[in-house]
Formats: sequence, C-alpha cells, structure tokens
Amino acid sequence: MPTGIKRTYSTRSAKPAPPSSPPSELTSPPPAKRKRPLTDRDPDSNTPTKRARRTLTASTSKAGGKAKGGSSTAFTATAKPKQGKLTQLHFALDTPTLRTCPLCDLSYTRGAPDDEALHRAHCARVQRGLEWGKEEEREAQRAGGVEELEGNVKLRNGARGRIVCFRPDVGGKIGAKLAILLDTIRLALSSPPLSPRVLQRCKVYLFLLSAPGATPSTREKIVGCVVAQRISTAMAIAPASSDSSAPPSSPPPPAASASASASGQTTPPPPPLLPVDSSTGLYVHPAPLPTPLGIPRLFVSSAHRRLGIAARLLSAAAATFILGCPLDPAKGEVAFTQPTGAGKAVLEAWGRGGVRIYEEERDM
Repeated sequence: MPTGIKRTYSTRSAKPAPPSSPPSELTSPPPAKRKRPLTDRDPDSNTPTKRARRTLTASTSKAGGKAKGGSSTAFTATAKPKQGKLTQLHFALDTPTLRTCPLCDLSYTRGAPDDEALHRAHCARVQRGLEWGKEEEREAQRAGGVEELEGNVKLRNGARGRIVCFRPDVGGKIGAKLAILLDTIRLALSSPPLSPRVLQRCKVYLFLLSAPGATPSTREKIVGCVVAQRISTAMAIAPASSDSSAPPSSPPPPAASASASASGQTTPPPPPLLPVDSSTGLYVHPAPLPTPLGIPRLFVSSAHRRLGIAARLLSAAAATFILGCPLDPAKGEVAFTQPTGAGKAVLEAWGRGGVRIYEEERDM
C-alpha cells in the first residue's frame, strides 16, 4: 500500500543558478515565475487559525493580578458613564405658562430660566428701588455734574432723604446706574425707551432715601425718579363729560358764539377732542399751547408710594429746570405724556387742574 507523501515547502525544486554570461537580446527571456496553484497545496498546512478575542471585565481585571511566572499583568477596564438624573415632565394644558406678577405687573413665561431671572431682578427694583452706594457718591463728588438740590427731606413716615439732579450723559458708574433705572421704568410703565434725541433735552431728578441708622451719602436707595424735558407746546386737558359713551367736543369761544348769533349765521361744529385714555375719560383739546416743561417719565418704587416723593420731585423740577425761572403747573406751564392710572392721580393732585398733555417726540 503506497504511503501518502505530504508536500511541504522543502519539496520545491531549487532555484536555477544564474547564467555566467549576460543574456542576449536574441534569446527569449525566461518564463515568468508563477505561483503554485491552490490545488497543489495542502489545506491543513500553513493555514493561520483564528484566535478568539478575550473579553476583560472589571471583575476579571481585579482578580487577574498576576500571570504565569509571577509576572504581573495590568488590565484597563473602561467604566460606563453615569447617567444623569432624569426629570419626569407632564403636560399641564389647563395651567397657562404666561404669568403676570401682581407686585410688578410684569408678564413672563413660567419655567423659562431667562424670564424668571429677569422677573426676580425687575420685581426687586420695582418694590425696593436701586442701590446708590459709595462708588456712585464718590464719582459724583470727584467728577462733578451731580447737583444736590435739597437735603434732609422728611417724608410722611418720618424717613429722610435728598434730591439730586444731573444730565443723562453723565457717564461712568452713575450713567450705568441710570441706564438700569430707565430700563426698569420702561418695563414697569410698558412704555417705549427714550430716544437719544429726547435725552439730549432732559434732566434727571432722583430721590435718594437714606437707610435707617445710616449716615447720608453712605447707604442710600433710589426710590423715585423724574425725567424733565424741554418742550415747546402741549394740549390742555378737557373737563370730564357727563356722557361717558361719546367723546366730548370743544365748546366754542364766547365771542364767536355772540357774533354768530348777532349776524344770524350758524357756527361750524367745534373740533372733536383727542382721546388720551378713554377708559379713564381723559381727553385733550387739539389746539397746541406754548408750554416750556414736559415730564416724560415719573416713577416711585411700590414700597415707598403715598409718601409725597413724586410731589417733591415734581416741585424740584419745576423750580430748577430753567435757571432763574420757576414754573407753575397751575398756569399750564408743565405737561405730562400719556399718564397711567397712578400718574393721572398725581397729575390732578399736584397740577391743581392746570397740567397739560404733550407728545414727547413731536412737541419739542
């Protein structure tokens, strides 16, 4: 029985020796070397085997401290990242996300971090005012531009403060504080921001309330603000009409009515009044009247109202806005922009019926 011969690489024929003489171009080149076909190879010989990959876990890496021969082998196991804490959310279709604060009247989205942070800061300023610290006072004394009009002003509750005045372009720490204050007033009154054209013709009056037990000019709060503007014309407020359903009309002048009745001619109907706030019955006559002083912004923090702060600031503005020429609101020399409900009460009480209404961007 013939024995099977196992072919290996050693059974291949040896390579032929190179010729001693160089090959001639006339002779044909040697045949190209070809690989041995697969049919001649033994499938069981020289075939690499596939090793199974070893999977290491954390327990294996801890237990397998040393391998054979005492050599220590270190295995690195990657730990799974920790999953963050999840929050269960629910749809609340019956609860509105838009909320209006009863203290500052600011509407914001509940659950929105930016809106809630804005509301917290704004509500604190509306209720308690802004800080006027040592840095602002030091800058006011060093740089100038801030004038103290009245000191040691006593309020109805016994607290004391002072009134200062400066122009809006003062800059520095005081200018930055004024920008925050004007933005707070804009949100509180739901009014548009004052344009640079208006601010160029303005003065700012602040009421600084001293903290209890603190000396003046060391720890104070801005609890009141009046922005006074130089204007040219304003409109007179019409008296309240008995018929609230229809807007009242301007009465004709007495001389015109007498002359018309004498000549037998019919007088033309008077021009209709312009509504300022129809909900409160505030109307004005459309005829412009010369007026030197306008008040575009008036603000007092909610925790310090009904103490006479607004009246003190308005009186200081009327007395000092034009140097050497104090103004009388009862004679129609002071005007307001469109007032709110609280502003209308101040307008009627302080103005004694002579305050007028103007447009801050037009009547300049």
